[in-house]
Amino acid sequence: MRADYTSDTAAYRAIAPKLGCSPDSLCSWCQQAERDAGQRAGLTSTEKDRIKELERENRELRTANEILKKASAYFAAEELDRPFKP
Repeated sequence: MRADYTSDTAAYRAIAPKLGCSPDSLCSWCQQAERDAGQRAGLTSTEKDRIKELERENRELRTANEILKKASAYFAAEELDRPFKP
């Protein structure tokens, strides 16, 4: 198919309107497909998804950690305010 066009850019410009997308989008999709097939350097779709999942998990853990720090400080302050009973 690519042999029918003078360049990849020419192919993207000719094919993209038939797919209802921009040539840039088609180019990106083709490059990602090449990465996924091991034909191009870079992160595969699976690796990108895993990174996104780890970043989401990291945000959730940071939020949980902040909540625990605040709760710990609150209960520590309550403990200090309580009268001493031997």
